[in-house]
Amino acid sequence: MGVHFHKAKQNRIYQDVVEQIQNAILDGQIVPGDKLPPERELCEMFQASRGTLREALRILEQKSLIEIRLGMNGGAYVKDANAELMAENLAILIQSQNVSLRHLAEFREVVEGAVAELAAVRATATDKRKLADLIGQAAGYREQGPHLWDKFVHMDEKIHIELACVAGNPLYRFIHHSIHKNIHRYYDTLLIVGKDEMEENFRDLSAIVDAVVTGDAERAKRCAADHVRRFSAYMEQKKRHTPDR
Repeated sequence: MGVHFHKAKQNRIYQDVVEQIQNAILDGQIVPGDKLPPERELCEMFQASRGTLREALRILEQKSLIEIRLGMNGGAYVKDANAELMAENLAILIQSQNVSLRHLAEFREVVEGAVAELAAVRATATDKRKLADLIGQAAGYREQGPHLWDKFVHMDEKIHIELACVAGNPLYRFIHHSIHKNIHRYYDTLLIVGKDEMEENFRDLSAIVDAVVTGDAERAKRCAADHVRRFSAYMEQKKRHTPDR
């Protein structure tokens, strides 16, 4: 490993150790799969005690930037800080009830509108063909009825994530991936699934994709925001009539 750490600031040793290793990972000086130097070597580099170093490594592990492996080939290995990490963190936040359905809807309405708008501006011919293919697959599940709702929702998720990819901004892509991997807990408990709901969802998706394919950015933004607003309202309504939710 080519990176060299320097002596930690003595007034905040373990925080400085965390920051140095974290920055080295995020800057690409250490890549996923790399093994950090042994504890003794790290202690010498940072001029820190073993207890301080282990506290810093524990924090980095909590951030999912490294994983500590045991055994003959044990040690601290760098993880891939990707969308799966964001999804896991968002899942914890949602499950802790710190993010309500209303919070999520408010956030999604803005973000998904912006994503659809950008996608309409930036979509290439290849992007448009892929979106049309995904809508075609969703149509197949819709035609077979609500018993294929799970497969339909999975296709819905793929369409939203693809729109974020087309938008060309990795932050939007990561956020979309995180959100759409975690909203199913609301679907499962607060969304009535029937033919009408499936048809309406499909019409919304079709309208969004059509606006993107035809390059109508304003309509794409409006359709995406309306879609989030409508289905969130359905779930809020059911929530109000469901005990202990």
